[in-house]
Amino acid sequence: MNKKQLAILLSKLKTFEKQDISLEQYPTESEIASQALWFAYMQSDIKNKTIADLGCGNGIFGIGSLILGAKKVIFLDVDKKILDIAKQNLKFIEKQLNKKFNATFINKNIKDFNKKVDVIIQNPPFGVKNTHADKLFLLVAMENSNIIYTFHKIESKEFIERLTQENGFKVKNLIVFNFPLKRSFFFHTKKVHYVKVGFWKIERFKK
Repeated sequence: MNKKQLAILLSKLKTFEKQDISLEQYPTESEIASQALWFAYMQSDIKNKTIADLGCGNGIFGIGSLILGAKKVIFLDVDKKILDIAKQNLKFIEKQLNKKFNATFINKNIKDFNKKVDVIIQNPPFGVKNTHADKLFLLVAMENSNIIYTFHKIESKEFIERLTQENGFKVKNLIVFNFPLKRSFFFHTKKVHYVKVGFWKIERFKK
């Protein structure tokens, strides 16, 4: 499996049938997801790891992790409908690859997640509609893993650096993407609006 093959597989996944504006549900484009996952894979943070995909949406990061050799993935989302789509997507990929993966699906709020894992990969709400929604995701992630890959608006750079330091973590890497937000709601005036988004790897300080 190479990065191009991964992107092609991920492009076939079903996405949101109806998005919830309060949850800031925007699908991650398959090319961006594959680049992010491939980076994590090359950092030795996917193969044989237990991974949590928090706010998993259609499951693109968790499914991509399983394709790349993750030992197990926990998919968590508060929206049962989109979690059901993630389940359908995993079944589709299993059929495509003729392989059964180890996955658990949890329909809960992020604040109720409490499972220690090797790595967390997440694309949380950016906190546009609900202020500090992304902060809660980060705090929960830092309670449950030593290695976190997380997407945020690039304007959050100083906030993320400060929050990670306050909680015994440090920023290891930052990759910037032009994240396409496709027109999904009546107030969107452009067919596609691009936002600069950072993909952070943060890691707990080793004692």
